[in-house]
Amino acid sequence: MAQARYHSALNGGTWRWDRRGWHVSDDGATYVIARRRPAQWDAWAETRLPDMGRRRLAHAVRQDIWRRLRRVRGFAPVISVTRDRAGLLLRAGGSVAGVAPPDLPDRIAALLEEPRVRAAWLRAARHR
Repeated sequence: MAQARYHSALNGGTWRWDRRGWHVSDDGATYVIARRRPAQWDAWAETRLPDMGRRRLAHAVRQDIWRRLRRVRGFAPVISVTRDRAGLLLRAGGSVAGVAPPDLPDRIAALLEEPRVRAAWLRAARHR
């Protein structure tokens, strides 16, 4: 985790609330949802995916991250989906109020690479 704890693109952009109670930022290429502001990355993992709906993907990943990490005290998810020529770059993780478990990035990475979960995200977020 060599990058800064606070990601300038996340905190300098325009944010709004969605109807589900999440902070949302969308600059056209990157869609970000966060539970708390400022959005910060205490632990994260990244993966590449084929092109699909960024908003639907972000919320599907957020749900799965929360299901896996809800017992991590003080965890607040942040999901970033960036579209580029190669498809989508998904960054999932979030902030932890307190001490983050040392294996937290590995747990997130394992979820992002799980074939069954990735297939479900493809189904949920495919372009319609």
